[in-house]
Amino acid sequence: MKKALALVMAGAMALSMVACGGGSTSTATSGSTAASTGTSTASSGAATEITLWTYPIGSWQKEETVNGFIAEFNKQYPDIKVNVEYLDYTNGDDKVTTAIEAKNTPDIIFEGPERLVSNWGAKGLMVDLSDLWTEEATADISKTSEAVVNACKGADGKYYEYPLCMTAHNMAINYELFEETGALQYIDEETRTWTTDNFVKALETLRDSGKVMTPAIVYCGGQGGDQGTRALVNNLYSGTYTNAEHTAYTANSAENVKALELLQKLNNEQALTFDPALQASDELQMFANGTAAMTFCWNASNEATYAEQVTFTPYAMNFPTDDGKVELCGGIWGFGIFDNGDDAKIEAAKTFIKFICDDATQGPASVQATGFFPVRSSFGNVYAGTEDETRMATFQTFLPNMGDYYNVTGGWTEQRTAWWNMLQEVGNGSDVQAAADKFVETSNAAIG
Repeated sequence: MKKALALVMAGAMALSMVACGGGSTSTATSGSTAASTGTSTASSGAATEITLWTYPIGSWQKEETVNGFIAEFNKQYPDIKVNVEYLDYTNGDDKVTTAIEAKNTPDIIFEGPERLVSNWGAKGLMVDLSDLWTEEATADISKTSEAVVNACKGADGKYYEYPLCMTAHNMAINYELFEETGALQYIDEETRTWTTDNFVKALETLRDSGKVMTPAIVYCGGQGGDQGTRALVNNLYSGTYTNAEHTAYTANSAENVKALELLQKLNNEQALTFDPALQASDELQMFANGTAAMTFCWNASNEATYAEQVTFTPYAMNFPTDDGKVELCGGIWGFGIFDNGDDAKIEAAKTFIKFICDDATQGPASVQATGFFPVRSSFGNVYAGTEDETRMATFQTFLPNMGDYYNVTGGWTEQRTAWWNMLQEVGNGSDVQAAADKFVETSNAAIG
């Protein structure tokens, strides 16, 4: 089992997401592929054919990996044929929207609650998956994170997602560069934390050293990797992005405005740079080639993606805080079913999802292919005994710092655009309070 998982992980790490948590710009594989297995689904004469659309989550964008999983599924369920289409984050949402308008949606879709629950689920397009959330499954997932359970449930109390994996997004620094310039003194290596004041001191030290082109980049050329800039702003002075009920955006609070004003000041002093031309994938590349001293968009998957490019130690860090309480943005990925009105297809889709997520052998392999961590506590350490065991253990230490999963707030798609537009205004020297107020007004209007 461990050897098999290791082989899956190798594929996952090679083809993991470029930009963390919904910001990937991976190239899509167009068209639809049907996995062929040694067991013919036609042999019984009663095959049910379903379609899976998957966003690029680790090796779930790799046809060889997914077809391998389907082959395992067909060993137990030969009468269910699964066709697959691979989406990307550049035009995947447009494809789904077109399919919805044409009433030609896939049966299963693999992504996160911000799409499955607060978007398509809230619009009445998804099947209620409450029957998959058995008492055993709910307890198992709750033991890992109650936030995961809550995120998969709509405002109407119905579950529109059955989760597979999760992660907590963090940031990273160029360790050797920090050490060489003297900036390393401003981080706590034992806890991988730093204060807001020490974050500023580190940026100023890097700037004054003359050894780095760009200490840090607030990328704002699009929505890619926006969880990084959101976490940066919210943590600096303990701000929140939404209210606790997820019914309103709160990014114009005094705490967040103070954070944005600090970043604007650092930009004016050339201790960091607001760049309206860059998204997270661009910032990550600049970090990997040593141009930027840190990245605000990091996780285990990205570390693996850039492993062969870096010539330094990418040192994973928590975001700086003023009170020592870090709240990282989380990523949750799982499966939803579009309600196409065909009971046989819906039942077949549920059968596939349960096999992929819950099977004692397949479940851990499915998780490992994502490059993230299982939502099921009973799966334990799926990387134990693999070459990635130590590396992944480091990223697992960030999971307890996962904050509120506010991605399920309404108007999520619209607010993402408003967020990077606001950052551009702040970077251009606009009044911060006015820019933040405009963001909140636009985003809250989209909730309805």
